[in-house]
Amino acid sequence: MGNRFPFVRFLLILMGVSTLSLAACAAPQVTEGLITVGISADGEETSVSVPAGNTVDSTLRAAGIILEPLDKTDPPLYTVLGDGSQVLVVRVEEEFIIEQEVIPFESQVVRNESLPEGQEYWLQLGENGLREITIRRLFEDGEEVSSSPVKSIIVEEPIPQIKMVGVQRSFVPFDIPGRLVYLLDGDAWFMEGTTGNRQQLISSGDLDGRVFSLSPDGDWLLFTRTAEDEDTINTLWAAPIDQDEGQEIDLGVSNIIHFADWIPGSDLTIAYSTVEPRPGAPGWQANNDLQMLSFSPSGFIRELPEILETNSGGLYGWWGTDFSWSPDGLSLSYARPDEVGLVDLESNEQSPLKQFSPVQTFGDWAWVPSISWGPESDILYGVDHAPPADSPEYDLDVILVADGEQKVLTREVGMFAYPISSPLFKLPSEERAHQIAYLQALFPLQSETSRYNLLVMDRDGSNKKLLFPFEGAEGLEPQAVVWSPEELDDSGNRAIGLVYQNNLWIVNSVTGEAWQITGDGLTSRIDWK
Repeated sequence: MGNRFPFVRFLLILMGVSTLSLAACAAPQVTEGLITVGISADGEETSVSVPAGNTVDSTLRAAGIILEPLDKTDPPLYTVLGDGSQVLVVRVEEEFIIEQEVIPFESQVVRNESLPEGQEYWLQLGENGLREITIRRLFEDGEEVSSSPVKSIIVEEPIPQIKMVGVQRSFVPFDIPGRLVYLLDGDAWFMEGTTGNRQQLISSGDLDGRVFSLSPDGDWLLFTRTAEDEDTINTLWAAPIDQDEGQEIDLGVSNIIHFADWIPGSDLTIAYSTVEPRPGAPGWQANNDLQMLSFSPSGFIRELPEILETNSGGLYGWWGTDFSWSPDGLSLSYARPDEVGLVDLESNEQSPLKQFSPVQTFGDWAWVPSISWGPESDILYGVDHAPPADSPEYDLDVILVADGEQKVLTREVGMFAYPISSPLFKLPSEERAHQIAYLQALFPLQSETSRYNLLVMDRDGSNKKLLFPFEGAEGLEPQAVVWSPEELDDSGNRAIGLVYQNNLWIVNSVTGEAWQITGDGLTSRIDWK
């Protein structure tokens, strides 16, 4: 018994020491701390105690403050707060209001040569339009901080006010051969016999001027008009000059940019080339094709065999190809950005006469040489770009169709010279001859933007003569002028029709005497047969 108790005491002491050691090794148990955050919201100041590590978002929820979708806080909701932090709540509201705005009508003036100068009357009275604008107003804590338009709708379109003003001037009328047609503000007019006899042929106001050509006998006008369909560029039509012979005929052809014309020697037969509309500049992709059709005065249309199918058109072929029929209707030339040649009408193939590097225009257009036939269908006149590709020099050449021989007639005429030969006439020696009318750039090395003078020369390039405009006057805009079909009665000389400052002028090809025919400033195209 005496030995047992000391052992028991030893065990009790050992257990106590172990307990104290384990207690010393355990982590201390500390209660989680709180922080105090001040909140300013809805005009009141308050504070709230939240556990450390809370964000602005959780602190506001703990305080029972509900945020609307547009409300803002400072600092932002994701910010972790510390003891003593301050939170500002900004109440944001938006309001939409609709305001009405008057759209003033435009005033337009239409000049009309059929009215005496100074006479005017109203075609249409103007009316203002109406626009509704939706305004978004933003408020912060009840104060407006911004106001901005977010939507605009035109409720009523304004109606323009249109006044017609007479511009008929006392231009002395004189006799002219054949029929002269001109495009005036989207309408077709013609003169016959005398410049004082003017008649409106088409009054729709939608002719776009891409095609505006009299038939060889002068009895029909081929023209294009703007299409109503937004996906179509234009449509091709024909109209008799004598309205008693029929009405305008829709030829069922659309998207004509570069070429549509009568085939000489064929009755009411035309050839044309088409494009495909594109949204990007220049607005089309050329097909470089050549189609034919014929029609009757009653409107019956017959498609003829295709001459050229759709093709790439060579370098820069996206722009397109121009064509020109010989006066006898037996040959067809073509011009595109990289070559000039003939179309074999039997094999339907193109045969180059001259090839060259396309002009670098640095724009969304391509330069195509202007070419025209001599009156005997054996030579071609055209503008040739002198190498290299970036050269600013352009010469006027003649090409013999039989063997392709080429010769420079005059140098540095400019890129828009538009040479065109006169009808044949007889010299005192009874030799048949013709002249060439062409445009000469005032600044040949900047001919893309230069204005031009009208000159004539003999078929071999000799006897160059400046005809128009008068010395010191503003030059011509680039254009293809037209020769009169016969001599003028009073002088026995041929005349040239042209557009100058948007008016029709006639110039004596020998004396240079010029007559202004129209004065409305709205003429853009002419033809004379």
